[in-house]
Amino acid sequence: MGKGIVYLVGAGPGDPKLITVRGMECLASSDVVVYDRLASPLLLRYVKPNTEKIYVGKLPDRHTMKQEEINQLLVDLALQGKRVTRLKGGDPTIFGRVGEEAGLLRQHGIEFEIVPGITSAIAVPAYAGIPVTHREIASSLSIITGHESPEKLDKSIHWDKVTNATGTLIFLMGVAKIGYIAEQLIRHGKSPDTPVALVRWGTMVEQETLVGTLETIEEQVKRANFQPPAVIVVGEVVRQRESLQWFERKPLFGTRILVTRAREQASGLVKQIEELGGEPVEFPVIETRAPSGPAARESIKAALEAAETYRWLIFTSVNGVNYFFRHLQTYGIDIRRFHAARIAAVGPKTAEALAERGLRVEALPQTYQAEGLIELLADELKPGERALLPRGNLARDVLLRELTSRGIDAVGIDVYETAIAEDQDELALWLLKEKAVHIVTFTSSSTVTNLLEVLRRQGVEKPAELLAGAEIACIGPLTARTAEEAGLKVTIQPEEATIASLIDAIVRRRADRRQEAEKKEDNKQ
Repeated sequence: MGKGIVYLVGAGPGDPKLITVRGMECLASSDVVVYDRLASPLLLRYVKPNTEKIYVGKLPDRHTMKQEEINQLLVDLALQGKRVTRLKGGDPTIFGRVGEEAGLLRQHGIEFEIVPGITSAIAVPAYAGIPVTHREIASSLSIITGHESPEKLDKSIHWDKVTNATGTLIFLMGVAKIGYIAEQLIRHGKSPDTPVALVRWGTMVEQETLVGTLETIEEQVKRANFQPPAVIVVGEVVRQRESLQWFERKPLFGTRILVTRAREQASGLVKQIEELGGEPVEFPVIETRAPSGPAARESIKAALEAAETYRWLIFTSVNGVNYFFRHLQTYGIDIRRFHAARIAAVGPKTAEALAERGLRVEALPQTYQAEGLIELLADELKPGERALLPRGNLARDVLLRELTSRGIDAVGIDVYETAIAEDQDELALWLLKEKAVHIVTFTSSSTVTNLLEVLRRQGVEKPAELLAGAEIACIGPLTARTAEEAGLKVTIQPEEATIASLIDAIVRRRADRRQEAEKKEDNKQ
């Protein structure tokens, strides 16, 4: 067995979209990903199936792996012939200890590649509205580690030279030493009024910015209990923040949202959350698949073979549309054989899925559920007509019952099955346990029941209590009813049962919560 290769990849400062194209390629081609807390776990969604993921950061029940152990881990994995991506926060060459990792790999004759990343030294200030250079204010910058003890800082930093060497000073990992850093800068020539900004967890949902001066910043840090990790910016460029803030002004800034719908359906919701400044955490608890049993397949085939007999073709979900056409292809059935059928759909997304295939929906109810469709079609349905309902195995029977009661020969076929998703990310569970998820979204009753079941399978005895720390957002009344019956308190429900309306409701709720928090803060003062 030959040796593998190790990619030492800079993951960027936290926002997963800030990784480089080359870094993404390495992730997608690797057999193993070794990552820590400064690399966004959301990047793991881009790895191929069955990729091994090894977390070497700190969890409540696990201490941080020592650097020497990480070095050896990379060697061991490569000697097994694996392609390994070592995902490191920021840029691996800027205080990233990449030299130590690469050095041991070279000693063992293992091929490696260093993939640069966007360093937090420039990205984090940018997300706080602070450009590290400015033509009229600062034409140069210095990047300095602030993680050492005062004695080591004095040995590694020539304060008399650094203080006024460049227009902007960037200190990484120096929150605990902020008082000493400010003292030395003032002692060696900086004005006590020099602006200072500390940006904690920059580019991420927890981003927090504290602005002061060299004279006041230590006391401000203590008063706010401002904790690392943070980037410290010293210089006149800090004043630009007043007019250049952008990330913190997004409507979902500071909001982490759990997305429970099937992975193949989640992309639209995930994208909208990201564009609005939130952080989506994918935790798909359902997956769809074609029925596997021979009886189910024969039932589908027989129903489709009778294409010419149907007067109505009724779809209740996008999945129903997609799997219907898959089965047409599987059994070689031409869609034109349904020429006698009128088409009805529940929900605009279902109608869009049909429109993409060149099919026009004649009936689309205002309320996006079966009852609304029955009400809409009441005068159109004629006893003796046949209707085909391609649906999932967990679909409600209300539509079939209502059609049958009106004399319609309704044929329901389960064109897909919904099951509990097996591949779950342990980090999402950890975020729930840490109360770091602000909103949990449910887009169907099955996402509610399956999430609770997945949590039970992962050792959570009382899943409803675990979710109590987050707000519950349900796409419609049926989903909300299922959630409430399970002991969850639903606080977000849109006017329409659509993803767009769900997002709007979440945005309004977060705006209301911010206003409430601001009023409480004003009352304290």
